[in-house]
Amino acid sequence: MEPGDAARSGPGRVVRALLPRLLLLPLLLSRGLRAAASVSSSGAVAEDSSAMEELATEKEAEESHRQDSVSLLTFILLLTLTILTIWLFKHRRVRFLHETGLAMIYGLIVGVILRYGTPATSGHDKSLSCTQEDRAFSTLLVNVSGKFFEYTLKGEISPGKINSVEQNDMLRKVTFDPEVFFNILLPPIIFHAGYSLKKRHFFRNLGSILAYAFLGTAVSCFIIGNLMYGVVKLMKIVGQLSDKFYYTDCLFFGAIISATDPVTVLAIFNELHADVDLYALLFGESVLNDAVAIVLSSSIVAYQPAGLNTHAFDAAAFFKSVGIFLGIFSGSFTMGAVTGVVTALVTKFTKLHCFPLLETALFFLMSWSTFLLAEACGFTGVVAVLFCGITQAHYTYNNLSVESRSRTKQLFEVLHFLAENFIFSYMGLALFTFQKHVFSPIFIVGAFVAIFLGRAAHIYPLSFFLNLGRRHKIGWNFQHMMMFSGLRGAMAFTLAIRDTASYARQMMFTTTLLIVFFTVWIIGGGTTPMLSWLNIRVGVDPDQDPPPNNDSFQVLQGDGPDSARGNRTKQESAWIFRLWYSFDHNYLKPILTHSGPPLTSTLPAWCGLLARCLTSPQVYDNQEPLREEDSDFILTEGDLTLTYGDSTVTANGSSGSHTASTSLEGGRRTKSSSEEVLERDLGMEDQKVSSRGTRLVFPLEDNA
Repeated sequence: MEPGDAARSGPGRVVRALLPRLLLLPLLLSRGLRAAASVSSSGAVAEDSSAMEELATEKEAEESHRQDSVSLLTFILLLTLTILTIWLFKHRRVRFLHETGLAMIYGLIVGVILRYGTPATSGHDKSLSCTQEDRAFSTLLVNVSGKFFEYTLKGEISPGKINSVEQNDMLRKVTFDPEVFFNILLPPIIFHAGYSLKKRHFFRNLGSILAYAFLGTAVSCFIIGNLMYGVVKLMKIVGQLSDKFYYTDCLFFGAIISATDPVTVLAIFNELHADVDLYALLFGESVLNDAVAIVLSSSIVAYQPAGLNTHAFDAAAFFKSVGIFLGIFSGSFTMGAVTGVVTALVTKFTKLHCFPLLETALFFLMSWSTFLLAEACGFTGVVAVLFCGITQAHYTYNNLSVESRSRTKQLFEVLHFLAENFIFSYMGLALFTFQKHVFSPIFIVGAFVAIFLGRAAHIYPLSFFLNLGRRHKIGWNFQHMMMFSGLRGAMAFTLAIRDTASYARQMMFTTTLLIVFFTVWIIGGGTTPMLSWLNIRVGVDPDQDPPPNNDSFQVLQGDGPDSARGNRTKQESAWIFRLWYSFDHNYLKPILTHSGPPLTSTLPAWCGLLARCLTSPQVYDNQEPLREEDSDFILTEGDLTLTYGDSTVTANGSSGSHTASTSLEGGRRTKSSSEEVLERDLGMEDQKVSSRGTRLVFPLEDNA
């Protein structure tokens, strides 16, 4: 072959080899274009789907926000309507229904409207089975087509109610998390009770109040718990018990239902100016009773016997629960008192009083944080914030500026009013919006009988034993009124709604709700007729004591209406308080406040430097005698007033018209104030009156 033929044959072979491929190129290009178009189309569809999902999510979030606003607006309108109706009732002097009862009625009305007047707004999704798991998880991450969604546990649903799960979003919105009640609404109610405590009447009856609150609540708890255990056994026999209900559940119900809340009765007492001692006994019992009930319920929950049967009686577990009770209560008490002391020191050694707004804000935050701090440390916030309020009123209040004193009193009074009425409004609402009610007629009737017997079993026997040591006895009419005033309210409801996971707790919650309704409406409405029927004094100023007897000789402290009450308080205050007072007046008050005697005169000489550092300069500058509601044991020469017949003799030599005057002189005694009190108490038969340097003896016969 020639070279030219080879050259011609080479390109020819290349063309012949490429020709089929060139013919296939348009086909490949068309397929590529179609594939690219398909990919582009699927990408566009995916983008459109993602955009639609985002839009739907935004619309759902906006709708959820709107429903949240409507639910909160509902409660605000309820409170507004309650306030206007309260004004109308006060204007018309209507006392058969208290403001809390009104709030419950309005809550019931709104609950009926929401339950039966609003349509379902959400569909019921299908249920997913997780048969391989043996427990419920608090949080779940679910993979749906490559996207992960987080779900939180709402609670257990019985198989019989699987098809009646709430599908109305509005009803879901008005069903609050129980922690909202416990951490937000309850602290201002409890703190206000301690901060507004009338210390003079409280400490006068301190021994009786402690007996009713601690021993009485424990007795009531165990009596109610055992009676309800019998009711549960009866329900099991007649076939009315569909799930487990243990003895510890009955004791838990006895603990939470023993928390009394006679807010209606006390409000009527305040309006009618009923007897101050009866008011103090009821108020003091209810304040401490709430604290005892919540610690007692926590101890019952902590009861864990050894062995397989975790609900059988075990002596070791019982004593462990008692130890837990004492530990939680003492720890909570200490935490509340320490927070109050810290606040008192901060307000004393800083110049926050120059900035009342900052002072009030700090006081508010320190007081509220006590509750959360105690809960975070495993104690009980109710006990902590209660004693924090008492400590703040006793020490910190004296360090505040005039503006801050007024602001703190009004601030917590308003918060207490709004929180309490909010809770009672929600009670009425929850009767129709709560989805886990368990109505058992036998259990409900048995609970009413049990709380009546439990209340009677701790009021009458304790009053009998207390009267053996009281100078002023608790009369039968007082005992009957205290028996009648055992209302249940915000604390029992809050403890019941905090845990509604099991069948037993759901039945307890429903029964507690009905008991609160009955006691507030029926018993609260019958308070005024009961006062009249029992012949209990009304029309008495709560800050005044009964008029003295007709003896021709009286000992008065001061020159005004407060004088008689000071002497009576010194004679009748509980011995516990009398032992405490000397230490408090001589050491704690000067350290924590700007009042009291200088520490340089009460501490030993070797503590002189520390005493000068801790004593406020205002103590040296203040020449006025200490005058406080609870400083009834201090008698100064300017405070002593002697009334003999129609003549008044004062220690400073002054006298009114038609009076004889004299000046008391003599060496100063070295005894402490508390010793003077005890000596006066022991020597009252001799009609002796002690001053700092002189002892005067006045005969009772008329020498005229």
